[in-house]
Amino acid sequence: MASHSTLFICPPNLSSNISSLFYYSPQSLTFRTKKSFSLSLTTTKPRRLSLSVSASHSLQALIFDCDGVILESEHLHREAYNDAFAHFNVRCPPSSQPLNWDLQFYDVLQNLIGGGKPKMRWYFKEHGWPSSTIFETPPESDEERAKLIDTLQDWKTERYKEIIKSGTVEPRPGVLRLMDEAKAAGKMLAVCSAATKSSVVLCLENLIGMERFKGLDCFLAGDDVKEKKPDPLIYLTAAKRLGVSEKDCLVVEDSVIGLQAATKAGMSCVITYTSSTADQDFKDSIAIYPDLSNVRYAPFHFRQSIFPFSLSTFFFSFKNSVESVFLCRLSDLELLLQNKVAAT
Repeated sequence: MASHSTLFICPPNLSSNISSLFYYSPQSLTFRTKKSFSLSLTTTKPRRLSLSVSASHSLQALIFDCDGVILESEHLHREAYNDAFAHFNVRCPPSSQPLNWDLQFYDVLQNLIGGGKPKMRWYFKEHGWPSSTIFETPPESDEERAKLIDTLQDWKTERYKEIIKSGTVEPRPGVLRLMDEAKAAGKMLAVCSAATKSSVVLCLENLIGMERFKGLDCFLAGDDVKEKKPDPLIYLTAAKRLGVSEKDCLVVEDSVIGLQAATKAGMSCVITYTSSTADQDFKDSIAIYPDLSNVRYAPFHFRQSIFPFSLSTFFFSFKNSVESVFLCRLSDLELLLQNKVAAT
């Protein structure tokens, strides 16, 4: 008996009591279900979907960014940077006070420059190299400037580790479940972060657990590649290590910098934005969500008996064949990869 793969889309802003499932078929039917399983066919004109199908590719690897995806960490990084500036009394002319990156500025900075050292180097080039307890006068040679940035970054990383170890940080909603579901479905898992390797390792050990961390098929940090995001090198390297085509990878990112890195590598990308990245332009992503709580990997199929579609057959087949659909707020990431869906 043949089966039909079907894509359901659930808007992420609905309440937990209602799941709206929009069904795309030649008949263009739309229906809504509630937790009580009472169903009704709508009479409103369904949303039109344009599909561009790439049947030659399938989801083989799910790749996560770390900061902003596995944990909402930017405010923690900002805290660690400011602690480092205060510890070394970093003062940019003409200020006599230690440098302090406020929330509004850091939101802009972290979405402009990827990686800790490039952030500081860019800032000091723009605002003047600082005096500090490391160098009493602003460093002038490339060697001294590199030492300043290395020292600040090393201290900041250790401070960040202390914050993570405090036990007050939790993974973002849906991350662990999606990892487990994808792994159980036989998909490869990877983490690719632009952050310092030691800090990423600490985050993963504390937030996803040692078993999941050791079960990753690939793990890359900023130390492992010469170029930072939005350069695609980290994702190209991951695909090579995984032994898969870039087209068979799906990346989960939180920022336009990460999105650019993924798309430049030829990979599709799902965005789970944060408060600091919500207003960015994610038009090149295949889906956008506030978090991963409504994203699940659970492929499902309809019986052939549903087609041609009839109301009685629908109720019978729904009850007996597709109860698992309720497990999928946005189901079937593999179809997201195969079918480029654009709502009009």
